[in-house]
Amino acid sequence: MEQLGFDFGVEPQPLIKVTPARLSLYDDCPRRYRMTYLDRPAPVRTGPWAHNTVGAVVHNALRELFALPARRRTPERAAKLVAEHWRSAGFADAVQVARYAEAARRWVADYVEHHGAEADVVGLERWVSARVGSDPSAPSLLVEGRADRIDRRGGELVVVDYKTGRRALQDADAQRSQALALYAVAARRTLHAPCSRVELHHVPTGTVAVAEHTEKTLGEHVRKAEETATATRAAADRLTEGGDPDHLFPARPAPRCAWCELRPSCPEGKQAAPAARPWDLLAPTT
Repeated sequence: MEQLGFDFGVEPQPLIKVTPARLSLYDDCPRRYRMTYLDRPAPVRTGPWAHNTVGAVVHNALRELFALPARRRTPERAAKLVAEHWRSAGFADAVQVARYAEAARRWVADYVEHHGAEADVVGLERWVSARVGSDPSAPSLLVEGRADRIDRRGGELVVVDYKTGRRALQDADAQRSQALALYAVAARRTLHAPCSRVELHHVPTGTVAVAEHTEKTLGEHVRKAEETATATRAAADRLTEGGDPDHLFPARPAPRCAWCELRPSCPEGKQAAPAARPWDLLAPTT
């Protein structure tokens, strides 16, 4: 007799687990994605980069600062935390190390004085996740990741991402950021509150780039993530079956190859641009 309401011949497709960082890496350069996540043994990399050192120090200091009660989030405490977390990897020399140690203390102290000392923080490097897809009734992705900071403002959540790069950011950068959009979707599912606002806080300049998402714009980011994740899984499956790694995960030469950490293992990257120095991507100190 026919079984009503059940289809025992169809196996449900497993969810594709992704993070915003993985999706972005594949979109930028499939070869870099393969070398980072799939190749074993791991390819040769460059040494440390000074801008990554500064970024890590600033993130660690702000994480500890915003874990404190609001009354203790002072510029002086912020500067002290930078000093406690300071590292010197990737800099040109001791003079440059000293200059950026002082600059980072000033940047973080000024940021705390003008932005967010009274923030109602509900998450610091909070792990958030959500099942999403272009068809809400049949999600295809498990999106997860760690957001720098999640605030509560007026009953809604706001995703905050710290940046320490060479240039200040614009609202369009926040709107285009797939990572921030996916964090907003995951934050609302994890913390059970509305979330449509995302912000990029550029600490060296104290500027804030803002995007107010709608269900439509969030859906567009989810669909794009779904396309990328599907392509990534298909390429990885074919690689496991013996496919050509360079064909399945091609290089995308671009100026950014100058500072790619996998440049030593990528002939196309070496040809694309002259090698950057480890301190070339630091933000200006003045």
